[in-house]
Amino acid sequence: MNKGLTAKGRATRQRIVVAAAHLTRQKGAAETTLDDVRAATATSKSQLFHYFPDGRADILTAVAEYEAEQVLEVQQPFLGNLTTWDAWQKWRQAVLDHYTELGRQCPLGSLTTELGKSSPQAGAIVTTLFDGWEEALLKGVRATTPGASPEAARDHARSILAAVQGGVIMLQATGRTEYLEAALTAAIEPLRPTTGTAGD
Repeated sequence: MNKGLTAKGRATRQRIVVAAAHLTRQKGAAETTLDDVRAATATSKSQLFHYFPDGRADILTAVAEYEAEQVLEVQQPFLGNLTTWDAWQKWRQAVLDHYTELGRQCPLGSLTTELGKSSPQAGAIVTTLFDGWEEALLKGVRATTPGASPEAARDHARSILAAVQGGVIMLQATGRTEYLEAALTAAIEPLRPTTGTAGD
């Protein structure tokens, strides 16, 4: 999408995407209009269509890409190195801290309840996000439970991912993080080593 843009043009486009992302978190994708984006970014209609030729559909797709990147980025470096129980605990805390800070205005909730339904392109971005996230969790499950069957390891990774998603939905509905904390704790508990130190 940034092909052919100057550095200044890329920066302007990114500024519009970030502002639109904040609007969709606050108002929802269905309620976010081009006029809202223009007002939030002090850009003209011609500028918007220069960077997003298909208008609102292009902006929402770009927002979905941006939000998907944010979802994974805040979990690093832990998500990429879930090889010990200590690493799993640090990952869990990073997830909890992030969603506690954001509260109801979180990118994951926006992606799954709003943006993912806005277009086939945005839906594909959400699917790719969850596929990549599942694979990262699966690597961690395999590393810490080497005796698990491939099917069991895959199911466990998916249950951890579902715990995050379910907890975030409850957070959006209630404003409370207790559900996410309880779900994550239960989901990773089977990975706790029965012998050795916490970092084994």
